[in-house]
Amino acid sequence: MKICVFCSANQQIDPEFFTLTEELGKWAAEKGHTIVYGGVNQGLMECVAKATKEAGGHTIGIVPLIVEDSGRISDYVDVDIPCDNLSDRKQLMMDQSDVFIALPGGIGTIDEIFTIASSATIGYHQKKVILYNMKGFWNSLIALLNDLQSKGMIRGDWQQYIKKADSIEEISQIIQS
Repeated sequence: MKICVFCSANQQIDPEFFTLTEELGKWAAEKGHTIVYGGVNQGLMECVAKATKEAGGHTIGIVPLIVEDSGRISDYVDVDIPCDNLSDRKQLMMDQSDVFIALPGGIGTIDEIFTIASSATIGYHQKKVILYNMKGFWNSLIALLNDLQSKGMIRGDWQQYIKKADSIEEISQIIQS
């Protein structure tokens, strides 16, 4: 399975996020999954790719040309798929991946989550987006989604498109269902 990981490229974040991300990369490699990610050599992006590679796994980096031009491409990218901009990147990630896991991240990660989920709501695909809720990181987003749903702003149940997992075991169960 190709698992796309959305996550932070920042270094100055909770060290426990790095530990949990390493575990995810190792798990993915051991299960024979390929990691699709943004290809940047910083933050949780670099962490998941390094852990995957060190455990014998395979990675695909969807890398904007501006990242390549700035020299920030990871050494842990097996397959480099260049793209022109972030819209292209998200489309290529959607095309390349079977499932999406969002680790802690910022504006870019949130943008990626909702691009994939909204595409599913109108029928472009039936792929799952999983919020890996490390240390409750996504609790405020989950509360916002619940609030939007209670106000009638989301058709159906948002949990049809976005799942929550508090552990790798829960991620594994969601992927298999």
